[in-house]
Amino acid sequence: MSELGPSSPGVVRWMGLRITPLNQRRWRNFRANKRGFWSLRIFLVLFVVSLFSELIVNDRPLLVWFDGELLSPVLSDYSETHFGGDFDTVADYRDPFVKDLINEKGWMIWPLVEFSYRTINFDLPVPAPAPPSAVNWLGTDDQGRDVVARLIYGFRISILFGLVLTFFSSIIGVIAGAVQGYFGGWTDLLFQRFMEIWSSMPTLFMLIILASIIEPSFWWLLGLMLIFSWMSLVGVVRAEFLRARNLDYVRAARALGVSNRKIMFKHLLPNAMVATVTFMPFIVGGSITVLTSLDFLGFGLPPGSASLGEMLAQGKANLHAPWLGITSFMLLAVMLTLVVFIGEAVRDALDPRKTLA
Repeated sequence: MSELGPSSPGVVRWMGLRITPLNQRRWRNFRANKRGFWSLRIFLVLFVVSLFSELIVNDRPLLVWFDGELLSPVLSDYSETHFGGDFDTVADYRDPFVKDLINEKGWMIWPLVEFSYRTINFDLPVPAPAPPSAVNWLGTDDQGRDVVARLIYGFRISILFGLVLTFFSSIIGVIAGAVQGYFGGWTDLLFQRFMEIWSSMPTLFMLIILASIIEPSFWWLLGLMLIFSWMSLVGVVRAEFLRARNLDYVRAARALGVSNRKIMFKHLLPNAMVATVTFMPFIVGGSITVLTSLDFLGFGLPPGSASLGEMLAQGKANLHAPWLGITSFMLLAVMLTLVVFIGEAVRDALDPRKTLA
């Protein structure tokens, strides 16, 4: 089928992009799923806001006007001596002494929440974990750290982890499935036997063992989970390539001398991407769940990191402080629910049998 030209009927241009009638229909189907469409809106708002967490939740002022000089402690480090203090270390802007020094010759503009995810509130009226108050809106954890700050930063790192892991898992899984399905024969047979053995391993236990040997970090955990997560898309991509490898247009391309790589990734892959995109939101949700499980068990991100799983573990260990478990559970539930609803809407949008009434 020939490609639609710029003047072809039904083609719409938006911000320089050509939107074909097929994609227009898919977008209409996606919007028709109100639950998924509004979930996408809410998810994007929360995610974009979390990307600027340092400007909303921080223990440093956004702007400082001191002695005729405009400073931005969020972006740069300034020593206490810069404001007339005694120590040549990074200024602690929550210290009353430093606050008085700055207020004598200027002013400060603070973020909405004056805590970072690592900031300990030493002025608690009760022992930590402290209940919600006007200072700590959702209370503090058992180390005196603000729950709101840890929730916002934990949300960001969970979403980024899920998106990055899904991206790399999809690349490896699509390539593996494409090679299996296109070449078939012994290549497919040997690869399938390998995947049967690899997928039979207890993934969570293997991750726990590996994470206990290696000092955990964001990228180490990403690499360890990538070892197992790439298999989720292999089956759907393999099935699509097996179905299409002997179709007439593929045989014609081979007869014309088109390379296997070009046939695979230019002619066959676009058909397989429909199923791939449908599965991606659910892979994101699964990645977030596994990261939360590892953090809950103590084998995840380094101690002190903003982690929803670690907050759930604190809630379990401090049943007298229900705000810890309830807030982290509610955020995790809302986040995963939004991702699932988006995945359902994407599935409906890409379903060729789904049409608007």
